[in-house]
Amino acid sequence: MQVESLINARWVIPVEPGHPVLDHHSIAIEQGRIHAIVPTNEAREQFVAQRTVDLPRHALVPGLINAHTHAAMTLFRGLADDLPLMDWLQQHIWPAEAKWVHEEFVADGTRLAVAEMLRGGTTCFNDMYFFPDVTAKVASQAGIRSVIGLILIDFPSAWAEDTDAYLSKAIEVHDQLRNDPLVQTAFAPHAPYSVSDAPLQRMLAMANELDIPIHMHVHETRDEIRQGLERYGNRPVQRLGRLGLLGPSLAAVHMTQLNDEEITQVARTGANVVHCPESNLKLASGFCPVQRLLDAGVNVALGTDGTASNNDLDMLGEMKTAALLGKGVADDPSALPAEQVLQMATLNGARALGMAEHTGSLVVGKAADITAIDLGQATTQPVYNPVSQIVYAAGREQVSDVWVAGQRLVSNSRVNCMDVQGIVLNAARWGQRIGADEGYNQALL
Repeated sequence: MQVESLINARWVIPVEPGHPVLDHHSIAIEQGRIHAIVPTNEAREQFVAQRTVDLPRHALVPGLINAHTHAAMTLFRGLADDLPLMDWLQQHIWPAEAKWVHEEFVADGTRLAVAEMLRGGTTCFNDMYFFPDVTAKVASQAGIRSVIGLILIDFPSAWAEDTDAYLSKAIEVHDQLRNDPLVQTAFAPHAPYSVSDAPLQRMLAMANELDIPIHMHVHETRDEIRQGLERYGNRPVQRLGRLGLLGPSLAAVHMTQLNDEEITQVARTGANVVHCPESNLKLASGFCPVQRLLDAGVNVALGTDGTASNNDLDMLGEMKTAALLGKGVADDPSALPAEQVLQMATLNGARALGMAEHTGSLVVGKAADITAIDLGQATTQPVYNPVSQIVYAAGREQVSDVWVAGQRLVSNSRVNCMDVQGIVLNAARWGQRIGADEGYNQALL
């Protein structure tokens, strides 16, 4: 049988129940989807491929899903490091956004972020930022899969002057993007402390009508809890439950301040949690009780947050941090094993975003969103367990090839769908302008 592509690999890791690792297997791709996964010796007999890729030292995993980003903020990477969250936001990031954020900024920042994510094996990202239509256009042109947040916040911005404008523009953008096969939309209310009840209720009605997810920062800091108690008389999770937002369509990001009752409530309602360990550590926001959430039956995905608070979009690094931090928080070395963390970065992300029927695992019929990781390097040898090596030892520089919907966007460690050199030079020019305004002395390219 003739197929478009055949990838022959040392290991195929489907991220399926039982955590199988398939030795010397191949993936056949036809019309952007996985047509077959069979032993390589059988694949050579069954298929005649237009393109064959041999990866004898590599593991194939589902394309990594970064379940929480602010892609355009990559141009603010390192702008105001080592500060508490609210100081960082109110004194530095929000003023910088007010001055610099417009369509060109979002386009250039998103290009930089997409180039970084593809090079690191990410095939899908879930974004929250202004000018979502621009982010979607850049992502679609590059060929990466995206979930574009329809931002909602009580404050005026360069994108919209009030909540009526945010919501009307959300509908416009959703309608504009509805036929793009690589783009989905989600409502993205910023946080409980920045969106009041009435806009949240209007947004929820729209989300239910459009049948799209909701993506929101929730329980990120102790201060958020304090503000919720002072302003609304209850903690944010309780408030969201009262408003009807807790449910399978919600992806609640951070969730570092949770008590037992709230964990039970999240599990009972089917809400999803997106864990961002490195951003939480950098901002000293607190610790998400990931193992307790998993034990309660909550779907927990993984995200990097934006580079302004991480400072990278490295999902392999995020997996290692999540695994190690999860053990420390649980006081249990068996917590968050490598297989669980890889699932958080792939299938669980797809579930949180309502995409699990299409991506997130290597299964016949799903989109051919695939990441190849070279385990033949000194840093990951010998290989007793390829999943453990991926989570605990591999670096993103070991990502060699990336496919999205069957298109090979990264080959031989080079992003071939974007002008990376031009993107980097442009980012340096942005850094010079923003840095001069902020009083930084920059060493530019």
